[in-house]
Amino acid sequence: MPTPPPIPPCAQDLPLLHWTEDGEPRQARWRCERPGPPPARVVTADDTLSADAAYRLACEGTALLWRGDFQNARQLLTAMARRADRPPRRGSAQAVDTTAGAAFHRHRQAQAQRARVLAMLLIPFDADFAIPLRRAPVVRQACAEVWGPPDPDGGANVAALRELLGLVSAHEWRKKGVPVPALGAAPDNRIHPHHGVFSPVRGEYVELVAEASLPVGDGTAFDIGTGSGVLAAVLARRGLRVTATDMDDSALACARDNLQRLALTPAVHLLQADLFPPGRSSLVVCNPPWLPARPGSPIERAVYDEDSRMLLGFLNGLAAHLAPGGEGWLILSDLAEHLGLRTRAELLGAIEAGGLRVLGRIDRRPVHRKAFDTQDPLHAARSAEVTSLWRLGATDG
Repeated sequence: MPTPPPIPPCAQDLPLLHWTEDGEPRQARWRCERPGPPPARVVTADDTLSADAAYRLACEGTALLWRGDFQNARQLLTAMARRADRPPRRGSAQAVDTTAGAAFHRHRQAQAQRARVLAMLLIPFDADFAIPLRRAPVVRQACAEVWGPPDPDGGANVAALRELLGLVSAHEWRKKGVPVPALGAAPDNRIHPHHGVFSPVRGEYVELVAEASLPVGDGTAFDIGTGSGVLAAVLARRGLRVTATDMDDSALACARDNLQRLALTPAVHLLQADLFPPGRSSLVVCNPPWLPARPGSPIERAVYDEDSRMLLGFLNGLAAHLAPGGEGWLILSDLAEHLGLRTRAELLGAIEAGGLRVLGRIDRRPVHRKAFDTQDPLHAARSAEVTSLWRLGATDG
C-alpha cells in the first residue's frame, strides 16, 4: 500500500487571511507553500472583472478572492500570465548586461515577480476542501495529499489558484508515475513523485548511475539526499544494499512509497539525516541541487543549493564515509559554470580541499526540451550544458 503523506501543520496553526465582503469582516485559513504572510489587501472578484483590471490590481499587491465560475478563473489566470510574460520595455539608451550570470539573475527576478502577481488570484475552499464555485472540479484528494486530512472544525480555506493547479498536476503525476527505463522494463519502472519532491524527468543523471561501473567492495551504497528514491532504487536493482538519507519528511515518504511499489524495501534502508548516515560504504552517491542560488519555494530546493551547502557538505564529508578503496559519485551539471555562478576551478578546488581526488568522469548531454528551446532566455547556457558523474576517491585511500 502507498505510504500516507507526512502530517502537515495543524489547520489551527495556519495564518488567517482577512477581508471584508458584503460589509462584514471575513477570515479563512491561508494555505500557501511559499513563506510569508497572507496578502494584506483583498477584494472579491467575479466573471465581470477584465484581465487588464485583474492584472493591474495584482501588480499593485491586491489579492482577488474569486466568487465567479471556476473555469472562468482559470481563463483569467491564463490571460494574466500572458500579460506577465510580455517582454519589458527598455529605453534605447539603457545599457543591459548581456553576460550569462546577469541573464540568469534577470530571469529569476522576472520569474519571482511573475509568481507573485499570479498568486494574487485566490480560490475559496470549504472545510472539507470542496470548492464552492460553479463548475469547480473535485480536488479533495489532491489537497489532502499535501495539506493533510480535512479538519471539519478547521473552517474555510483560501489558496492561490496557481498553487491549486500545481497540487492537481502533482496529484496526476503521483497517480500515473514517471517511467524510468534505467529501472527495467515497464510497468515496473515507474517513480511516483509526490508534491514538492523533484521528479526524475531528466533521465541523463539516472542513466549515469545505472551505467557506471560499480567499485569493488562490500556491496553497500549510500544515497545522499534521496528525494524520490530513484537513485536508491537504481542501485538496489544493481544488487547493492543501500542506505538512503534525506532531511525532508515529504521526500522520505515519497521514497518509501516508491520503494514499496518497486518491491525494493528489503534492499534499501531509509534514514532521516543531514547528508551522511553513520559508518562507511564502498559507494557513496550524491546528486545535489545544481545551481548555487537561494530557493524561492520548497520545490526549488531540488534545483537551488544556497551557498553550495549540500555540494560542499558532501565533498567535505565524503572521505570520512568511504570504505578503503571506495568511490564517491558526484552527479552534477555544469550549468552553473555556463551561467557564471561557479567555475570549474572552484569545483576542483573544493574536491581537493575535501581530501579527494578525481578517479574519472562520465559525461552525458541533456536531451530535455529546454536544451533546444531557442526562446528560452538561458538557451546559450542550457545548449552547452553537460551532466557528469564524477568518480571520486580519498586522497589517502
